[in-house]
Amino acid sequence: MPRRIPVSGDMTAIGEVKTPPFARVPDPVRLFERRARRFHQLSGPDGIGPYLGFLAGIAEAQQALGGQLPPALPLDEAKLERALEHAMPPLDRNAFRPDAGFRLLADRLFGALEVVEKPVAAAKALADVRASDETGLDAMVSDLMADSVPVDSMAGHAYVAAALQLHFSRAAALLPERRLQSVGDGACPACGGPPVSSIIVGWPQAGGARFCSCALCGTLWHHVRIKCAICSSTKGICYQEIEDGPGTIKAETCDECGCYVKIFNQQKDVSLDPFADDVGSLGLDLLLRETKYRRGAFNPFLLGY
Repeated sequence: MPRRIPVSGDMTAIGEVKTPPFARVPDPVRLFERRARRFHQLSGPDGIGPYLGFLAGIAEAQQALGGQLPPALPLDEAKLERALEHAMPPLDRNAFRPDAGFRLLADRLFGALEVVEKPVAAAKALADVRASDETGLDAMVSDLMADSVPVDSMAGHAYVAAALQLHFSRAAALLPERRLQSVGDGACPACGGPPVSSIIVGWPQAGGARFCSCALCGTLWHHVRIKCAICSSTKGICYQEIEDGPGTIKAETCDECGCYVKIFNQQKDVSLDPFADDVGSLGLDLLLRETKYRRGAFNPFLLGY
């Protein structure tokens, strides 16, 4: 039985970083390509390996469709300027309502997912989602935007989440990266969504910098070391990991808000992906469930944890 270990020292040392960019918007095709590749690397015949292989198939479908769709329509210029002027997320997820374009994208993605090998229960969930009317789809979108999904329909919501990820990453890719700014604690500067995890990057001129990764649109935003990714407190921060683990995956716990968010060190392992490895490190979530801390990050494929 693994146990948690408080980690001493500063695991997010800045290293050679000088002035890291505040935000990095995604390239949707590359985003899902990397995610699919990592899910495949993590998959296997044992434990949650088959599930990770299934998620690799979803990411591959997202990547393929992202490369086939015509370019996304840019955000209305006046709306964009207003959001940037008032430090609001330009792609406000709370204001999102499914339109004809999103419904078409979702339907095409669901169709592509028909051929992905999946458990019987997952196949039934996909059939149910495809058979749902507009009201049903809208309700699932609302649940996901509120980070509140009914336990008995988690599988169906995961498919809708995949469609939302593709839609929002395509929209985020068109935002003026250098003009994005903080819109609040624990919030993506592009869409206002919560982080899925945080990563220590090895980019040129930014090696050692830490970035939070959006669970919805895939945007990365700079977040300084030893600072809670949810409430931004610098008090009561501790890093914990599974004993005898690789040392590249830890949970940053915060005594102020009682949350934890995983942090992955890409300087030590470039293959780490903030979304795929969040699912792949489920054991750390199970370990933290026995403590006073709760997940502060949101991952639609780890619903219930």
